[in-house]
Amino acid sequence: MVALTHLLTSLLTLSTSLAHALPSTTPETVLVPRQLSNPSPGCGKSPFGSGVRTVNANGRQRQFIVRVPNNYNPNRSYRLIFAFHWVGGTMNDISSGGTDRELWSYYGMQRNAGESAILVAPQGINNGWANNGGEDVAFVDAMIRHIEDAFLGFSYGGSMTFSLACSRAREFRGVAVIGGGQLSGCSGGNDPVAYLGIHGVWDGTLNVGQGRAMRDRFVRNNGCQNTNAPEPARGSGIHIKTNFNGCRSGYPVTWIPFDGGHWPGAVDNGPESGARSWVPGEIWSFFTQSQLAN
Repeated sequence: MVALTHLLTSLLTLSTSLAHALPSTTPETVLVPRQLSNPSPGCGKSPFGSGVRTVNANGRQRQFIVRVPNNYNPNRSYRLIFAFHWVGGTMNDISSGGTDRELWSYYGMQRNAGESAILVAPQGINNGWANNGGEDVAFVDAMIRHIEDAFLGFSYGGSMTFSLACSRAREFRGVAVIGGGQLSGCSGGNDPVAYLGIHGVWDGTLNVGQGRAMRDRFVRNNGCQNTNAPEPARGSGIHIKTNFNGCRSGYPVTWIPFDGGHWPGAVDNGPESGARSWVPGEIWSFFTQSQLAN
């Protein structure tokens, strides 16, 4: 079994300028599985190669794209990152990076990870993540089993990430939700998990109040103190980062509101751009910090 780090990122709708994508009404998500979050010795087995894979989840055939690092070494560890597409998007949109190509592939995680992570882009049913009867959570479970035997999303993908943060917090070390809203359910929702929330203060699709509510659930679950979390004024062209104080060891909460709308690739004082956005760097920094729980 390859040693991996499970990461989950939730993002909101990608704009057509970023990835030729349709507007989305749900957040993207990125997940990092807990048991594989810290580098550990590899298992010595060679995994399957990059490409489209199929698994059975609840009696239904589901597909995902996986990118295995070039020159994969079975004797070293790799992070495992799931990136969920927005509503109307596809796994191909995530893996290709749209017009920004590898600079925005997997929400910029390919660029930031280099060759240190295995990247996964799942395909939602009807290009969404309704999670009816928990079918999408079961899909994630099946993908992890499949990969172990050998998590950035935007809009609807973010909702799916939040759902997994609720129902699978013990399986993932951290989640990142961009422009999210609670659209895919929240079964459980009482366990702590490292949480990063990024949201546009004038998001007209999933308003920032929804992002705050999702954040506050994990402020409570993670035992954090109520912390002043300022937000930028409209027209300021900036983002403001707050690390909540007093959180349980291994379970940080970070909140980054920005002056913008329903955008995954925010840029200060400029139009959104996957190639120039500060978002991928913040996600990568959050997932790779040493204080995440094992």
